[in-house]
Amino acid sequence: MAGSSVSGGGGGRPPLFATEKPKRVLAYRLYAGTIFAGILLIWFYRATHIPARGSSSLGWRAGLGLLVAELWFGLYWVLTLSVRWNPVRRATFKDRLSERYDDDQLPGVDIFVCTADPALEPPMLVISTVLSVMAYDYPPEKLNIYLSDDAGSAVTFYALHEASEFAKHWIPFCKNYKVEPRSPAAYFAKGATPHDACSPQEFLRMKELYKDLTDRMNSVVHSGKIPEVPECNHRGFSEWNETITSGDHPSVVQILIDRNKRKAVDVDGNALPKLVYMAREKRPQEQHHFKAGSLNALIRVSSVISNSPVILNVDCDMYSNNSESIRDALCFFLDEEQGQDIGFVQYPQNFDNVVHNDSYGNPINVVNELDNPCLDGWGGMCYYGTGCFHRRETLSGQIYSKDYKEDWARGVGIAENADELEETSKSLVTCTYEHNTPWGIEKGVRYGCPLEDVITGLQIQCHGWRSVYYNPARKGFLGKAPTSLGQILVQHKRWSEGFLQMSLSNYSPFLLGHGKIKLGLQMGYSVCGFWALNSFPTFYYVIIPSLCFLSGVSVFPEITSPWCIPFIYVVVASYSWSLMESLQCGDTAVEWWNAQRMWLMRRTTSYLLAAIDTIGGMLGVSESGFELTVKVDESQALERYKKGKMEFGPISGMFVIITTIALFNLVCLVLGLGRVLLRGGAEGLGPLFLQAVLCVAIVVINAPVYEALFIRRDSGGLPYFVTLVSLCFVSSLCLQAI
Repeated sequence: MAGSSVSGGGGGRPPLFATEKPKRVLAYRLYAGTIFAGILLIWFYRATHIPARGSSSLGWRAGLGLLVAELWFGLYWVLTLSVRWNPVRRATFKDRLSERYDDDQLPGVDIFVCTADPALEPPMLVISTVLSVMAYDYPPEKLNIYLSDDAGSAVTFYALHEASEFAKHWIPFCKNYKVEPRSPAAYFAKGATPHDACSPQEFLRMKELYKDLTDRMNSVVHSGKIPEVPECNHRGFSEWNETITSGDHPSVVQILIDRNKRKAVDVDGNALPKLVYMAREKRPQEQHHFKAGSLNALIRVSSVISNSPVILNVDCDMYSNNSESIRDALCFFLDEEQGQDIGFVQYPQNFDNVVHNDSYGNPINVVNELDNPCLDGWGGMCYYGTGCFHRRETLSGQIYSKDYKEDWARGVGIAENADELEETSKSLVTCTYEHNTPWGIEKGVRYGCPLEDVITGLQIQCHGWRSVYYNPARKGFLGKAPTSLGQILVQHKRWSEGFLQMSLSNYSPFLLGHGKIKLGLQMGYSVCGFWALNSFPTFYYVIIPSLCFLSGVSVFPEITSPWCIPFIYVVVASYSWSLMESLQCGDTAVEWWNAQRMWLMRRTTSYLLAAIDTIGGMLGVSESGFELTVKVDESQALERYKKGKMEFGPISGMFVIITTIALFNLVCLVLGLGRVLLRGGAEGLGPLFLQAVLCVAIVVINAPVYEALFIRRDSGGLPYFVTLVSLCFVSSLCLQAI
């Protein structure tokens, strides 16, 4: 890592991790200073050049609105400085960890995997994630894997039962031949070839075993019936009957692999990790708090079964891609000088299904490489809700103090009877267990917001704990990114709505974090917290200047005026710097351009509707709901995604907004240019030049929308009804302007 060290070991012992500050920070600060000067000039121009109210009603209203919009953009840009101002990089020394701690001295690790719907999150996807974390390069007697099935599905239980049998072959295969990644679905899907130490026969044998597992599971999923074979006479299957539904079922806790039993070994005779299935009780009349409730149930169940001091939670579609991730995380927790106050270690989110020149801005390399290291620099990387290692105590509401000492040996030696553990655990995950308790308020994952993970992380930091961001060369976790526009927009609506609810509540980082976390971190949280509010000035900016261009009303300085310079500089410099950063982080220029398109689409749809819903909820006129992102792909849509075609599909209010903006700016550009050229020729374009450029930019960035409207005839295009409604809106706007 380039840069100067800002922390190291102490007391004569070499550190288990190092922290360094990159050298390029000064260049960014110089660039930011010039941008801020340009913003100040724009504010001054706008405040001193608002048209007189009597001269032009449209010009006066537009000028005043643009002043407000540009004030917001400038203030929001100041917030974004926090996620570029103070970056740090982390490096771990796993060799020193191994020298300092024998395997029997390492702490136990409880791993939580959550799934909620076997239709949207197929069982094979779930068990591939489970198998990947079972095969970590870590002592198996220190690993405990928990699957929370919020659907209470017998098919998912059957899949986990089958996975427990397959693991007896898969885990030794991975460890003997250093397999990466250790998700069998990912490993075999990438056309892997045998490792040098692995014979082709052994490779093909394992591949055939996995194919048999896949075929059996596909058959069960298709029929919905568990096969009546001796291997399936596990007592766990007696829990299901015809009265059980996904939203109405009793508590189910089953230990599928119990290390206290002789058969809990792999084919090489080595111990297997403990494997536990849990379906908490759900009743229609009781609130279950979605994923947050599931995680809290897992915390309680694991506390009586294994009680490990370290907890890792991963989503069911985020498999382990790096078998050494646990050891990396422990380098932070176990460092005697620097690790005492580290509450959690967050790995970045990365995706394995993103194609070259992805259409939806899914590669978030700039966020992972530049933004997140700055939050880490302020001592408080966000908790994403997946790919995160926690100290158990932080999730139990523990407040950090210098006198706090972690018991890394907790949970070691628990050897109670499995039947008794299961019965005790069931009582901890009933619908009524949390009534009149601190769970979800002061303890566990917090309730009351769609972004329960972010709020939980913020509260942990306000309790005095630091959090660390670690982004190794080999990614720790890989997942599935949405591959259609509808999925992306729904996902961002949920995120932005949750962030805005947090920012306008008692969980606001400026309220909750006042005096507890650094100002830079409060600002960093607010960058996402105010995503939704960006929708209003953005929507104004893509409609009003174009409307004024159509009407012949100038709202920007004339091209020959010196006041054009700050507008041009801020735009050109900002986007040039953004492109440079994107290329440095591994994106292509096409991916950067696609990300700009998605930035516009999200702000005018997801963020707009999220802001309206949040404000409506505060006024008591609407209620937010949780929407699960689909993890399966329709084959034709997936093929279009691979070809770079944007997937629209079914009718959606969001698509109406996108189409209206695209058509409106196209009409304004054509009619506005025609009007200017007919009346005054090219010279008449001078006062309207910047508006024309803005209109052209919006038209160019919406090229896939026009393709979906006028050229494409596949099912991924825009429905006729969307086009018709959008044309009605466009006609109304244009008639008012003319």
